Amino acid sequence: MNILITGGAGYIGSHTALSLIDKGHKVSIIDNLITGSRKLIPKNAKFYKCDIINYKKVSEILQKNRFDAVIHFAGLIKVEESVKYPKKYEYNNYTKSKKFIDICIKNKLNNIIFSSTASIYGHSKKKNCKENSKLNPQNPYAKTKFKIENFIIKRAKQKKLNYIILRYFNVAGADRKLRSGLLDKKSSHLIKVACEVATKKKNFFIINGSNYRTSDKTAVRDFIHVTDLSEIHILSISYLLKKKKSQIFNCGYGKGFSVLQIIKSFNELLNNKIEYRFGPRRPGDIEKLVSNCNKVKKTLKWKPKYNQLKTILKTALNWEKKIISFK
Repeated sequence: MNILITGGAGYIGSHTALSLIDKGHKVSIIDNLITGSRKLIPKNAKFYKCDIINYKKVSEILQKNRFDAVIHFAGLIKVEESVKYPKKYEYNNYTKSKKFIDICIKNKLNNIIFSSTASIYGHSKKKNCKENSKLNPQNPYAKTKFKIENFIIKRAKQKKLNYIILRYFNVAGADRKLRSGLLDKKSSHLIKVACEVATKKKNFFIINGSNYRTSDKTAVRDFIHVTDLSEIHILSISYLLKKKKSQIFNCGYGKGFSVLQIIKSFNELLNNKIEYRFGPRRPGDIEKLVSNCNKVKKTLKWKPKYNQLKTILKTALNWEKKIISFK
Protein backbone atom coordinates (compact mmCIF):
# COMPACT_ATOMS: atom_id res chain seq x y z
CA MET A 1 0.00 0.00 0.00
CA ASN A 2 1.02 3.59 -0.61
CA ILE A 3 -0.21 5.72 2.32
CA LEU A 4 -0.22 9.44 3.03
CA ILE A 5 -0.08 10.54 6.66
CA THR A 6 -0.80 14.06 7.88
CA GLY A 7 0.73 14.89 11.23
CA GLY A 8 3.27 12.10 10.82
CA ALA A 9 5.85 13.97 12.91
CA GLY A 10 3.61 13.63 15.95
CA TYR A 11 3.23 10.93 18.57
CA ILE A 12 0.63 8.61 17.04
CA GLY A 13 1.31 9.58 13.43
CA SER A 14 5.02 8.73 13.59
CA HIS A 15 4.30 5.45 15.33
CA THR A 16 1.74 4.44 12.71
CA ALA A 17 4.22 5.39 9.97
CA LEU A 18 6.80 3.09 11.56
CA SER A 19 4.28 0.25 11.80
CA LEU A 20 3.35 0.62 8.13
CA ILE A 21 6.99 0.71 7.03
CA ASP A 22 7.78 -2.32 9.21
CA LYS A 23 5.13 -4.21 7.24
CA GLY A 24 6.65 -3.18 3.88
CA HIS A 25 4.26 -0.36 2.92
CA LYS A 26 5.23 2.99 1.40
CA VAL A 27 4.63 6.06 3.55
CA SER A 28 4.66 9.78 2.83
CA ILE A 29 4.24 12.39 5.54
CA ILE A 30 2.89 15.94 5.44
CA ASP A 31 3.59 17.98 8.57
CA ASN A 32 4.17 21.68 9.22
CA LEU A 33 6.22 20.81 12.34
CA ILE A 34 4.33 23.32 14.50
CA THR A 35 3.71 20.65 17.13
CA GLY A 36 5.49 17.67 15.57
CA SER A 37 9.21 16.86 15.63
CA ARG A 38 11.45 16.03 12.69
CA LYS A 39 13.25 13.60 15.02
CA LEU A 40 10.20 11.30 15.05
CA ILE A 41 9.85 10.99 11.26
CA PRO A 42 10.94 7.51 10.10
CA LYS A 43 13.99 7.53 7.82
CA ASN A 44 12.23 5.46 5.17
CA ALA A 45 9.25 7.82 4.88
CA LYS A 46 9.04 10.61 2.32
CA PHE A 47 8.64 13.89 4.15
CA TYR A 48 7.00 17.07 2.91
CA LYS A 49 7.15 20.06 5.20
CA CYS A 50 4.02 22.03 4.43
CA ASP A 51 0.63 22.96 5.80
CA ILE A 52 -2.34 20.76 4.93
CA ILE A 53 -4.19 23.76 3.42
CA ASN A 54 -1.39 24.65 1.01
CA TYR A 55 -3.55 23.86 -2.01
CA LYS A 56 -0.80 23.97 -4.61
CA LYS A 57 1.78 21.94 -2.68
CA VAL A 58 -0.68 19.32 -1.39
CA SER A 59 -2.19 18.89 -4.88
CA GLU A 60 1.28 18.36 -6.35
CA ILE A 61 2.05 15.72 -3.70
CA LEU A 62 -1.23 13.89 -4.36
CA GLN A 63 -0.83 13.97 -8.15
CA LYS A 64 2.76 12.79 -7.99
CA ASN A 65 2.22 9.84 -5.64
CA ARG A 66 -1.32 8.48 -6.22
CA PHE A 67 -1.92 7.23 -2.70
CA ASP A 68 -4.25 4.38 -1.78
CA ALA A 69 -5.47 6.15 1.37
CA VAL A 70 -4.76 9.02 3.73
CA ILE A 71 -4.59 8.89 7.51
CA HIS A 72 -5.46 12.32 8.83
CA PHE A 73 -3.81 12.89 12.22
CA ALA A 74 -2.89 16.58 11.87
CA GLY A 75 -4.45 18.85 14.49
CA LEU A 76 -4.21 20.25 17.99
CA ILE A 77 -5.10 17.96 20.87
CA LYS A 78 -4.95 19.72 24.25
CA VAL A 79 -8.29 20.08 26.01
CA GLU A 80 -7.13 22.72 28.47
CA GLU A 81 -5.58 24.82 25.68
CA SER A 82 -8.75 24.52 23.61
CA VAL A 83 -10.79 25.97 26.48
CA LYS A 84 -8.47 29.00 26.55
CA TYR A 85 -8.20 29.39 22.77
CA PRO A 86 -11.36 27.98 21.14
CA LYS A 87 -10.90 29.96 17.89
CA LYS A 88 -7.39 28.54 17.46
CA TYR A 89 -8.83 25.02 17.66
CA GLU A 90 -11.75 25.84 15.39
CA TYR A 91 -9.33 27.03 12.69
CA ASN A 92 -6.59 24.41 13.04
CA ASN A 93 -8.78 21.36 13.60
CA TYR A 94 -11.99 22.12 11.74
CA THR A 95 -11.39 24.73 9.03
CA LYS A 96 -8.05 23.30 7.93
CA SER A 97 -9.31 19.71 7.94
CA LYS A 98 -12.32 20.61 5.80
CA LYS A 99 -10.11 22.29 3.22
CA PHE A 100 -7.59 19.44 3.22
CA ILE A 101 -10.25 16.77 2.76
CA ASP A 102 -11.71 18.67 -0.17
CA ILE A 103 -8.24 18.92 -1.75
CA CYS A 104 -7.97 15.13 -1.41
CA ILE A 105 -11.38 14.60 -3.00
CA LYS A 106 -10.55 16.91 -5.89
CA ASN A 107 -7.38 14.90 -6.52
CA LYS A 108 -9.23 11.55 -6.35
CA LEU A 109 -7.85 10.48 -2.99
CA ASN A 110 -11.14 9.37 -1.47
CA ASN A 111 -10.19 6.80 1.18
CA ILE A 112 -9.63 8.44 4.57
CA ILE A 113 -8.87 7.21 8.07
CA PHE A 114 -9.71 10.01 10.49
CA SER A 115 -8.14 10.48 13.91
CA SER A 116 -11.02 11.38 16.22
CA THR A 117 -11.51 11.26 19.97
CA ALA A 118 -13.65 9.51 22.55
CA SER A 119 -14.10 12.86 24.27
CA ILE A 120 -16.95 13.57 21.86
CA TYR A 121 -19.06 11.24 24.05
CA GLY A 122 -18.76 13.76 26.89
CA HIS A 123 -20.38 12.84 30.20
CA SER A 124 -21.79 9.55 29.01
CA LYS A 125 -24.34 7.76 31.18
CA LYS A 126 -23.27 4.46 29.65
CA LYS A 127 -20.86 2.26 31.60
CA ASN A 128 -18.94 1.66 28.39
CA CYS A 129 -19.48 3.91 25.37
CA LYS A 130 -20.56 2.28 22.11
CA GLU A 131 -20.11 3.88 18.70
CA ASN A 132 -23.83 4.65 18.61
CA SER A 133 -23.90 6.18 22.11
CA LYS A 134 -25.13 9.75 22.39
CA LEU A 135 -22.48 12.32 21.47
CA ASN A 136 -22.11 15.26 23.83
CA PRO A 137 -18.72 17.00 23.42
CA GLN A 138 -17.84 19.11 26.46
CA ASN A 139 -14.89 21.20 25.29
CA PRO A 140 -13.77 23.06 22.13
CA TYR A 141 -11.27 20.34 21.18
CA ALA A 142 -13.94 17.63 21.24
CA LYS A 143 -16.39 19.89 19.41
CA THR A 144 -13.95 20.38 16.50
CA LYS A 145 -13.52 16.62 16.15
CA PHE A 146 -17.29 16.17 16.27
CA LYS A 147 -17.74 18.74 13.49
CA ILE A 148 -15.13 17.11 11.26
CA GLU A 149 -16.73 13.70 11.79
CA ASN A 150 -20.01 15.18 10.55
CA PHE A 151 -18.27 16.83 7.60
CA ILE A 152 -16.68 13.52 6.57
CA ILE A 153 -19.99 11.68 6.91
CA LYS A 154 -21.66 14.38 4.77
CA ARG A 155 -19.04 14.00 2.03
CA ALA A 156 -19.48 10.23 2.14
CA LYS A 157 -23.25 10.59 1.68
CA GLN A 158 -22.46 12.69 -1.40
CA LYS A 159 -20.46 9.67 -2.66
CA LYS A 160 -17.24 11.66 -2.56
CA LEU A 161 -15.25 9.51 -0.14
CA ASN A 162 -15.05 6.36 1.98
CA TYR A 163 -14.03 6.70 5.60
CA ILE A 164 -13.16 5.02 8.83
CA ILE A 165 -13.39 7.25 11.89
CA LEU A 166 -11.32 6.07 14.84
CA ARG A 167 -12.33 7.42 18.23
CA TYR A 168 -9.27 7.18 20.45
CA PHE A 169 -9.55 6.69 24.14
CA ASN A 170 -6.37 7.58 26.11
CA VAL A 171 -3.33 6.68 24.04
CA ALA A 172 -0.16 5.90 25.99
CA GLY A 173 3.10 3.96 25.93
CA ALA A 174 5.89 3.97 23.36
CA ASP A 175 7.51 1.84 20.69
CA ARG A 176 9.27 -1.09 22.37
CA LYS A 177 12.37 -0.41 20.25
CA LEU A 178 12.21 3.21 21.47
CA ARG A 179 12.07 4.65 17.96
CA SER A 180 9.03 6.77 18.75
CA GLY A 181 7.07 8.11 21.70
CA LEU A 182 5.53 11.23 23.19
CA LEU A 183 7.99 14.15 22.98
CA ASP A 184 5.82 17.11 23.97
CA LYS A 185 7.42 18.91 26.94
CA LYS A 186 4.18 20.77 27.65
CA SER A 187 1.94 17.71 27.55
CA SER A 188 -0.74 17.34 30.20
CA HIS A 189 -1.10 13.62 29.42
CA LEU A 190 -1.39 11.74 32.71
CA ILE A 191 1.17 9.00 32.00
CA LYS A 192 3.59 11.39 30.28
CA VAL A 193 3.60 13.74 33.29
CA ALA A 194 3.96 10.78 35.68
CA CYS A 195 7.04 9.68 33.69
CA GLU A 196 8.48 13.18 33.97
CA VAL A 197 8.09 13.03 37.75
CA ALA A 198 9.56 9.51 37.84
CA THR A 199 12.65 10.70 35.93
CA LYS A 200 13.04 13.78 38.16
CA LYS A 201 12.14 16.26 35.41
CA LYS A 202 9.30 17.44 37.64
CA ASN A 203 9.05 17.41 41.41
CA PHE A 204 5.54 16.08 41.92
CA PHE A 205 2.35 15.03 40.16
CA ILE A 206 -0.89 16.98 40.47
CA ILE A 207 -4.12 14.97 40.37
CA ASN A 208 -6.73 17.31 38.91
CA GLY A 209 -9.89 16.73 40.88
CA SER A 210 -10.62 14.61 43.96
CA ASN A 211 -14.39 14.87 44.11
CA TYR A 212 -15.52 12.82 41.12
CA ARG A 213 -18.28 10.24 41.54
CA THR A 214 -15.85 7.31 41.16
CA SER A 215 -14.57 4.68 43.58
CA ASP A 216 -11.57 6.76 44.71
CA LYS A 217 -12.91 10.22 43.73
CA THR A 218 -10.45 10.63 40.81
CA ALA A 219 -11.28 10.58 37.09
CA VAL A 220 -11.39 7.24 35.24
CA ARG A 221 -9.95 6.62 31.78
CA ASP A 222 -9.54 3.77 29.29
CA PHE A 223 -5.93 3.51 28.07
CA ILE A 224 -4.68 1.95 24.84
CA HIS A 225 -1.06 1.28 23.91
CA VAL A 226 0.08 3.28 20.90
CA THR A 227 1.36 0.14 19.14
CA ASP A 228 -2.05 -1.54 19.36
CA LEU A 229 -3.64 1.67 18.08
CA SER A 230 -1.24 1.76 15.14
CA GLU A 231 -2.28 -1.77 14.24
CA ILE A 232 -5.94 -0.67 14.20
CA HIS A 233 -5.02 1.98 11.61
CA ILE A 234 -3.37 -0.56 9.35
CA LEU A 235 -6.28 -2.99 9.64
CA SER A 236 -8.67 -0.09 8.95
CA ILE A 237 -6.90 0.78 5.71
CA SER A 238 -6.99 -2.83 4.52
CA TYR A 239 -10.68 -3.08 5.39
CA LEU A 240 -11.56 0.19 3.66
CA LEU A 241 -9.67 -0.65 0.47
CA LYS A 242 -11.21 -4.10 0.31
CA LYS A 243 -14.78 -3.43 1.46
CA LYS A 244 -15.25 0.24 0.46
CA LYS A 245 -17.51 0.39 3.49
CA SER A 246 -17.39 3.33 5.90
CA GLN A 247 -17.22 2.62 9.64
CA ILE A 248 -16.72 4.22 13.05
CA PHE A 249 -14.67 2.37 15.66
CA ASN A 250 -13.86 2.93 19.32
CA CYS A 251 -10.17 2.41 20.06
CA GLY A 252 -9.64 1.31 23.65
CA TYR A 253 -9.46 -1.82 25.78
CA GLY A 254 -12.81 -1.50 27.51
CA LYS A 255 -11.29 -1.24 30.98
CA GLY A 256 -11.14 1.90 33.13
CA PHE A 257 -8.37 2.97 35.48
CA SER A 258 -8.57 5.93 37.83
CA VAL A 259 -5.81 8.53 37.99
CA LEU A 260 -4.94 7.31 41.48
CA GLN A 261 -4.77 3.70 40.28
CA ILE A 262 -2.34 4.73 37.55
CA ILE A 263 -0.04 6.49 40.03
CA LYS A 264 -0.14 3.55 42.45
CA SER A 265 0.59 1.08 39.61
CA PHE A 266 3.50 3.27 38.54
CA ASN A 267 4.87 3.31 42.07
CA GLU A 268 4.95 -0.49 42.09
CA LEU A 269 7.50 -0.28 39.25
CA LEU A 270 9.70 2.41 40.79
CA ASN A 271 12.33 2.54 43.51
CA ASN A 272 11.65 6.23 44.11
CA LYS A 273 7.92 6.74 44.49
CA ILE A 274 6.04 9.45 42.60
CA GLU A 275 4.97 12.20 44.96
CA TYR A 276 1.48 13.43 44.19
CA ARG A 277 -0.84 16.18 45.35
CA PHE A 278 -4.47 16.97 44.68
CA GLY A 279 -5.46 20.04 42.70
CA PRO A 280 -8.71 21.46 41.31
CA ARG A 281 -10.58 20.00 38.36
CA ARG A 282 -9.62 21.37 34.95
CA PRO A 283 -12.29 22.99 32.77
CA GLY A 284 -13.54 20.56 30.12
CA ASP A 285 -12.43 17.40 31.92
CA ILE A 286 -14.76 14.39 31.93
CA GLU A 287 -15.46 12.21 34.96
CA LYS A 288 -15.34 8.75 33.41
CA LEU A 289 -14.72 7.55 29.87
CA VAL A 290 -14.43 3.85 29.04
CA SER A 291 -14.94 2.15 25.68
CA ASN A 292 -16.98 -0.72 24.41
CA CYS A 293 -14.49 -1.99 21.82
CA ASN A 294 -16.36 -5.09 20.63
CA LYS A 295 -17.06 -3.62 17.19
CA VAL A 296 -13.43 -3.00 16.23
CA LYS A 297 -12.43 -6.46 17.49
CA LYS A 298 -15.17 -8.21 15.55
CA THR A 299 -15.11 -6.19 12.31
CA LEU A 300 -11.33 -5.86 11.88
CA LYS A 301 -10.46 -9.07 13.75
CA TRP A 302 -8.20 -6.96 15.93
CA LYS A 303 -6.53 -8.61 18.91
CA PRO A 304 -4.71 -6.30 21.32
CA LYS A 305 -1.16 -7.36 22.19
CA TYR A 306 -0.07 -4.71 24.68
CA ASN A 307 -3.15 -4.38 26.87
CA GLN A 308 -1.43 -4.81 30.22
CA LEU A 309 -1.20 -1.58 32.20
CA LYS A 310 2.36 -2.33 33.33
CA THR A 311 3.43 -2.78 29.70
CA ILE A 312 2.04 0.65 28.86
CA LEU A 313 3.75 2.23 31.88
CA LYS A 314 7.11 0.50 31.32
CA THR A 315 7.37 1.49 27.65
CA ALA A 316 6.35 5.06 28.45
CA LEU A 317 8.96 5.25 31.22
CA ASN A 318 11.72 3.74 29.05
CA TRP A 319 10.94 6.32 26.37
CA GLU A 320 11.05 9.17 28.87
CA LYS A 321 14.50 7.99 29.98
CA LYS A 322 15.65 7.88 26.37
CA ILE A 323 14.48 11.44 25.61
CA ILE A 324 17.42 12.73 27.65
CA SER A 325 19.76 11.44 24.94
CA PHE A 326 17.31 11.92 22.07
CA LYS A 327 18.03 15.61 21.48
